[in-house]
Amino acid sequence: MAEATTTVTVRDLGAQGMVTLRGDLADETLIKAVRKVTGLTVPGQRGFRRGKSGAVAWMSPDELLLLVPEDKAGSAVADLDRALDGQHHLAVDVSDARAMFAVEGPFAREVLAKCSPADLHPDSLPEGEIRRTRLGQVAAAFWCEGDGIWRVIVFRSVAGYAQALLERSARDGAVGAF
Repeated sequence: MAEATTTVTVRDLGAQGMVTLRGDLADETLIKAVRKVTGLTVPGQRGFRRGKSGAVAWMSPDELLLLVPEDKAGSAVADLDRALDGQHHLAVDVSDARAMFAVEGPFAREVLAKCSPADLHPDSLPEGEIRRTRLGQVAAAFWCEGDGIWRVIVFRSVAGYAQALLERSARDGAVGAF
C-alpha cells in the first residue's frame, strides 16, 4: 500500500524481474549476452542504464543486476547461461528475494539522505549512478531516474521495514539539505 505525503510519495512497485549476473564484466562474450537480454551495454563502476526492455546496474567489480520484465527473468537466466556456457559465471533469478520502491517528489533525495549514510549530494550521486548502502539498518541499493524520481531495492524480507522508514522520512518533510 502506498502512502502519499504532501510532496513525496513512497510506493511498492510490485513484481519486477531481477537477475544477478556475476562474471568478468570486461569479457566480450558477457557484454554481448547482457546486450542480448537487455538491449544495453554494461555500465562502468556505479553505473546504471535503463532502456526499453530493461535496465543494467553495476553492483560490484564482478556483478551486475539486470532488471527485466517479471515474466522474462527465467528466460533471461537461461539465455545468459547459454551464451556464457563454458565460462566462469553465475546467473540467478533473484526476483522473489528483492522488493523495489519508488520514492518520488521534489525532496525525494532528502528522504533517502535522512535514512542513509551515503553522500546523496547531486555531485556525489548524479542521475545514472547507483549506490549500494544502507537504509536504516538494512542493505539497499538506489538510483535517481530523473528530477525527484528514485528507485530503491531491498531484500523482500525487510521490505515492510524499509517502506515504513521511507514513508516516515517523507512525512517528516524536507530539511533543505540540497
